[in-house]
Amino acid sequence: MDHQSTSIITQVSRDEEVNTPLREKGVQAQATSSKKPRSRGIFHSLFCCFCHDETDQVPVNNNAPLLVEENGTVSKVPVKPLLPQIKSKDVGKICVVIDLDETLVHSSFKPVNNADFIIPVEIDGTVHQVYVLKRPHVDEFLKRMGELFECVLFTASLAKYADPVADLLDKWGAFRSRLFRESCVFHRGNYVKDLSRLGRDLNKIIIVDNSPASYIFHPDNAVPVASWFDDMSDTELLDLIPFFERLSKVEDVYTVLKQQRTIS
Repeated sequence: MDHQSTSIITQVSRDEEVNTPLREKGVQAQATSSKKPRSRGIFHSLFCCFCHDETDQVPVNNNAPLLVEENGTVSKVPVKPLLPQIKSKDVGKICVVIDLDETLVHSSFKPVNNADFIIPVEIDGTVHQVYVLKRPHVDEFLKRMGELFECVLFTASLAKYADPVADLLDKWGAFRSRLFRESCVFHRGNYVKDLSRLGRDLNKIIIVDNSPASYIFHPDNAVPVASWFDDMSDTELLDLIPFFERLSKVEDVYTVLKQQRTIS
């Protein structure tokens, strides 16, 4: 099995039927069709990320909370903010939402000799070992981000996997809060991270994520990163630090991020 098939961000093609009995806090976990091996179903029930149909036009909402139900309707009921009240030490700071899988780490059920962490995870009564590789320079990146911003971990994976990974990964307490799959909005086959539900001003929120499908509601807030699997020569996180040091001083992230997209 190659690294792509064992990826936590294993992609599901748009024509696959997804269905699995595993549920987490009322959100249905996703698995591939019966044509795929059972191990693929385990990946999707625990980790889960989906292909975004580029032809779908998703409205951008930069003002009010946007809660999209599974039937595609937009809820108008006020939504309690996902984040707690901002701590005194973070008042005035930009909130940076950081993804986990393929952004900071790569994990799989396939044993690897150089795993940084091995996480036991129980699924349907069976304990599976998850092998986690840290992206190069993730330590320097997280340490600096925690100094500059109000950092939030936001992943579409289940807490039973992601929480222990974050415990081992974040040695500096950079993450002020952690959000998992139940905090995502399931929309058109994707678990979307709706930034308007965080309880922070959108002009002071940045999301760092390898999957554009994760931030399709607020693409103007994104700092995209390339998906990482096992390239130990990768320097993307290290290269981003000077850019984020400059961003930490701005009042409105949209102006700088727009300029960066123009340059790119």
